[in-house]
Amino acid sequence: MLMSARKRLNTPLFCPVAADGQALPFVDAIFDAIVCQLGLQFFPDPARGLLEFRRVLRPGGSAGVCVISTPDRAPMWGILAGALGQRLPAQQSVLNLSFSLSDQDRLHTLFAGAGFRDVDIERVQREDAMDSFDEYWEPVEGGVGSIPQFYLTLPDADRLAVRQEVRSQLSRFEHNGKLVMSVEMLIAHGRA
Repeated sequence: MLMSARKRLNTPLFCPVAADGQALPFVDAIFDAIVCQLGLQFFPDPARGLLEFRRVLRPGGSAGVCVISTPDRAPMWGILAGALGQRLPAQQSVLNLSFSLSDQDRLHTLFAGAGFRDVDIERVQREDAMDSFDEYWEPVEGGVGSIPQFYLTLPDADRLAVRQEVRSQLSRFEHNGKLVMSVEMLIAHGRA
């Protein structure tokens, strides 16, 4: 992701850094804003991550976080996680990390507990269209993302069965040959 961002933001003002979000390598009160898109739910301790976000923000700075809603409101990931969970029951909790911050009250409590004020959480729904199921499935086969990584661990026969099951369940989202799905996200915002 950093290499891709570097290509898009080819300026000396952009300084990409890979770091542990729960132990940011920056001094206190250095940033005006922090954005965390589709990441906080994967932190081992999201509360600690938010405390770090708050620590590095200047007074009045803001933090914005985007997380995925529930599996049923994010079928492009929820259906795949469900199919894999049936075959990998010991990995169920890890497969569902994507949805672990889908509770609006919990997310608000985490922000407030980290010292953020004016906390606001909004549910946002977006629609995405792909030309075909195969276009949707290509990144899964490529292991792009946390859930597809588990898919790649399965024997070939189980992988085929998961693909067929997911394709069958996603068929209800096919319109005019395209795969059209909505995904609900929670956008949380707070001020330091």
